Amino acid sequence: MGDLRLEELSASNVVAANSLSLKPGQEQFVAPVTYSAETTVVNPATTWQRVVLQGDRVVGFIHGNFDPDEEREEFRACLWRINVDADVQGKGVGRFLAEALAREAKARGFDHVTVMWEPGDQGPGEFFHRIGFRDVGESEYGDIIGTLAL
Repeated sequence: MGDLRLEELSASNVVAANSLSLKPGQEQFVAPVTYSAETTVVNPATTWQRVVLQGDRVVGFIHGNFDPDEEREEFRACLWRINVDADVQGKGVGRFLAEALAREAKARGFDHVTVMWEPGDQGPGEFFHRIGFRDVGESEYGDIIGTLAL
């Protein structure tokens, strides 16, 4: 999938990011329980939010967090959310986004990135494993915790 480029999330692209479509059955996996519980304590100054465009069309969104002072290790350098439009899933957009987040984490001095997901047949676990994340634990809510060494 050529011609992909990142842009910061902004007023000019947020509506498109919020309008990304999902494949049937993916709705339940948009944000794991652990992240929903933690959103009230995320520092806006440490978040990293980007959209990916193909031409002029927003085809994906990623939300990362980089906070070396975060008490919980799994939230220090983490992939908080990744959404890829249903029409382009399986075509490299998600990998492109995850690799951009990994490069940013490495540039900030982190040696790994974490991600959490709710287990399930139509969930993102297979995708995360395919791009190199390995399971390292489980959250108190039953979400899988994965890590990607940088």
